[in-house]
Amino acid sequence: MTVEQNVLQQHSQKHQQTLLNQLREVTGTTDVQLLQQALQVSNGDLAEAVAYLTEKNAKVPQQDETTYYQTSQVASDRYISVGSQADTNVIDLTGDDKDDLQRAIALSLEESNRAFRETGITDEEQAISRVLEASIAENKASLKRTHTEVWSDSPNPHDRKRIDNCPVGLKNVGNTCWFSAVIQSLFNLLEFQRLVLNYSPPARVHDLPRNQKEHRNLPFMQELRNLFSLMVGSKRKYVDPSRAVEILKDAFKSSESQQQDVSEFTHKLLDWLEDAFQMKAEEDREGEKPKNPMVELFYGRFLAVGVLEGKKFENTEMFGQYPLQVNGFKDLHECLEAAMIEGEIESLHSAENSPRSGQEHWFTELPPVLTFELSRFEFNQALGRPEKIHNKLEFPSMLYMDRYMDRNREITRIKREEIRRLKEHLTLLQQRLERYLSYGSGPKRFPLADVLQYAMEFASSKPVCTSPVEDIDSSAPPGGTTGQQLPQPSTAEQDSLPPLESSGPASVPSTAPSAAQQQRVPIHKPFTQSRLPPDLPMHPAPRHITEEELRVLESCLHRWRSEVENDTRDLQGSITRIHRTIELMYSDKSMMQVPYRLHAVLVHEGQANAGHYWAYIYDPHQRCWMKYNDISVTKSSWEELVRDSFGGYRNASAYCLMYINDKKPFLIEEEFDKETGQILSGMDKLPPDLKHYVKEDNELFDKEIDEWDALQAHKAQQEKLALATAAAAASAASSTSTSSSSPQPMSIESSPPDNAVPQQEPEYMEQPSPTNDSKHLQEDTERAIARAAAEQEERSPEALLNAAIKLEYARLLRFAQEDTSPENDYRLQHIIVYFIQNQAPKKILERTLLTQFADRNLAFDERCKSIMNVARAKLDLIKPEEVNMDEYEMWHQAYRNFRETTVFMVTGLELFQKTNYVEALMYLIYSHQYNRELLSKGLYRGHDEELLGHYRRECLLKLNEQAAAMFESGEEPEVTTGLGIMNELVVPCIPLLLVHDTERDLLAVEDMRNRWCSYLGQEMESNLQEKLTDFLPKLLDCSTEIKSFHDPPKLPAYSTLELCERFSRIMAALCRVPTEGR
Repeated sequence: MTVEQNVLQQHSQKHQQTLLNQLREVTGTTDVQLLQQALQVSNGDLAEAVAYLTEKNAKVPQQDETTYYQTSQVASDRYISVGSQADTNVIDLTGDDKDDLQRAIALSLEESNRAFRETGITDEEQAISRVLEASIAENKASLKRTHTEVWSDSPNPHDRKRIDNCPVGLKNVGNTCWFSAVIQSLFNLLEFQRLVLNYSPPARVHDLPRNQKEHRNLPFMQELRNLFSLMVGSKRKYVDPSRAVEILKDAFKSSESQQQDVSEFTHKLLDWLEDAFQMKAEEDREGEKPKNPMVELFYGRFLAVGVLEGKKFENTEMFGQYPLQVNGFKDLHECLEAAMIEGEIESLHSAENSPRSGQEHWFTELPPVLTFELSRFEFNQALGRPEKIHNKLEFPSMLYMDRYMDRNREITRIKREEIRRLKEHLTLLQQRLERYLSYGSGPKRFPLADVLQYAMEFASSKPVCTSPVEDIDSSAPPGGTTGQQLPQPSTAEQDSLPPLESSGPASVPSTAPSAAQQQRVPIHKPFTQSRLPPDLPMHPAPRHITEEELRVLESCLHRWRSEVENDTRDLQGSITRIHRTIELMYSDKSMMQVPYRLHAVLVHEGQANAGHYWAYIYDPHQRCWMKYNDISVTKSSWEELVRDSFGGYRNASAYCLMYINDKKPFLIEEEFDKETGQILSGMDKLPPDLKHYVKEDNELFDKEIDEWDALQAHKAQQEKLALATAAAAASAASSTSTSSSSPQPMSIESSPPDNAVPQQEPEYMEQPSPTNDSKHLQEDTERAIARAAAEQEERSPEALLNAAIKLEYARLLRFAQEDTSPENDYRLQHIIVYFIQNQAPKKILERTLLTQFADRNLAFDERCKSIMNVARAKLDLIKPEEVNMDEYEMWHQAYRNFRETTVFMVTGLELFQKTNYVEALMYLIYSHQYNRELLSKGLYRGHDEELLGHYRRECLLKLNEQAAAMFESGEEPEVTTGLGIMNELVVPCIPLLLVHDTERDLLAVEDMRNRWCSYLGQEMESNLQEKLTDFLPKLLDCSTEIKSFHDPPKLPAYSTLELCERFSRIMAALCRVPTEGR
């Protein structure tokens, strides 16, 4: 065959596959033979082929109810070629008027073919355009959102700053998580990364591009280089890929939108990259056959060997992503085995004139990067919509491809035949074992050994000579009571009766009971009255059995049971040995020469028409798995990957597997400097033009940080000045009012220097008046002074002060060491208890106690007045080097934070008890966040984390239930309110549950998502379906990045006494952490 003939044949095959794909998309028919028959009958005319198929489908009888709900199986179309991919979107053609339908289809096909002839844009490319335009539109719309909405960036650039050399994430610019997952997987192939970064466009394209492909691919290639360079050297935690997506969007024109399929996008992306590198390769190697690095990296070849209508054939075909069916298989090798064999395998070795057909695929050349597309979506013809396959499918971290190579064809066939024989024998053994384990002829089956044991127990039971019912008086009421039992009211009468209280005077009737009512009515006790008398056996027993009969029966049953148990063990042992033999069939070294290591797993969570993508990628340098979830990049584990990727556990499962040849380390090796021999990292990897591009972006980001810092410093200065002014005004007003009534004792705080700001004691230390709700602190101080005066011989103010401080400290130390009930937290009653439990320095404790005894409200008698003056004088004499005031303020600020967290917690729990979940949520969210920060510094710095976590979780679940109920109502105002609750309250808080990966939080998130995903299979109005489709990607976003949401609620000021009372009341009502929970 000449080169021209080979090219023509490949073009013809590709054109035929394109027609099959279009016909499959339009009609929804997945039977390849039926599609080929339709094209053959119509001589390649699509309109006639569609008419042929629709008429044929119209003659199919109505399915019965059982078949109706079965999911149709997608036919295994094994033809794979470079630059072709079957579109998975299927149009529903259910309708009554077949003529109108056919005319519409013919018109659509004619329009589609005309558009392709004029623009060169295929339907597949138009499908990608739809999602790209939607992504850009949503990204532009997001610019108009306020900072309190869910999907906005944090206004603080420090939150968006890259930490050390952590991998850079990609921002989701609107239904583009598929873009992030694929790009990150390719970027972490260092050979691919180098190819993209070092790509330079052909010199001739510096003029105007000569064709549509160059006009589309080259600008995209440049934006991809820019994006990769930012992912290498950016100072940002994540970067925005909008410009690359813009190029993709501008390449096509469409008005519809949907979330893009990841395999479709990967295929098209590689196709464009192949075209871009092909142009460069043709320019660099004039006169020689150009080598395309994309083809060499991602494309392989297989040999199709088979028999078609009795004639043998062999064809070599090229493949990129290799599709594998998931349904019906338990692991990747089973999928591959099924994919490599089609039809009846015996026909391949039968006579030349055999009428049967079949073929095998044998890989002749595997690419360095081997990508498997797992077909987890299929079209349900009965329901007229696509469905996702959630079945579990296991795959190994190391995959040996030897058994699928053409060079091992003969030995693999022998092994496959041996495995087939073993599996047949295994099936027989399993059937025999099943007869032992599920014995019986009725609907209920039991293990035969247990049946024999039960028979033995029955025969050995004590014989009974009486009937089991003859000694029971059926006329007596339960429990044998002979008194007359009052008739029970009917159901209607019960419904009409008023509810009875369990206790209290309200439950006593106002009228005296009659004589009949006074007679005691027996109470039925089902768990005690039904017990048999102690002289009767607990189990049924034979009425008559002789010793001889029992001896023979026991002997037989013992022997039979022993035989059954031995047979069962032998069968289980044989089954285990066969399983082990099959597992080790390909474990010899000769069949482990082509190792492929798992590089990346692309995961999809959700349903067929909505979901979220992320990727697990192996980092060979850190020897761990990394999870790339849009802007969030975190360390992961093989266990987490298995949980999210195998499927069967929840709505998440692997959709694409990327393996790399383990014998080609250049794929993931870093590049070395040719002169120094050092590993190139960061900006050193980049060519000069990209270095300049990244440097400019980093300078912009540095400028943004500087501007933010300057703004925050200015705000802090303004706040400080405002506080100082307010304090000075308050001090001046206080001095004016007190000077007119009576002279005040000397105070350090009452006469500050002119250039100093008056020191203001915290609210938990300050006592403005003796009648304040917080006067217990003053009373405690006075009580300590009184005790000191009674016990102290020396009555000087200084001696009394020292003695009173010791007594007060001893009292508070007992509180700090005492085990208390949850509703009594002594930390709230006194700051010293908090300081002691958290091991504050001694100097901080001393100064705080001095401040307590220096309270101006103690000056109601001469003794207290003199002690107050001594305490204030001592405070004045403390030198800066003796007590670090910054540390002192830090400890008091920590206590203020503790009290503030307590107020958030108490308020949130009170609102939760009142079922005001909307208002309760923010209080519970912030109390939990602040409490975590407190506990990170010490065990006794915060409250019970489990308690706060429980009610935060329960509040979100309650809101989710409310919102779901509103959505189910179908009323427009209710639906809008429900989705508003989800978007404004629930969805922004989900990352808070995911970030720490606790089991109960993960289950709660799973429950919320499952509730909304369950609506996908239900019939609903189009506007509700549209809103649901728009909302679900936000709910299913698995990013743990904390996005900005509502500001903390305003807190009222509470006195210590009031706060303690509210805390005690709510904690007593909750009874600590509920034992029942999620």
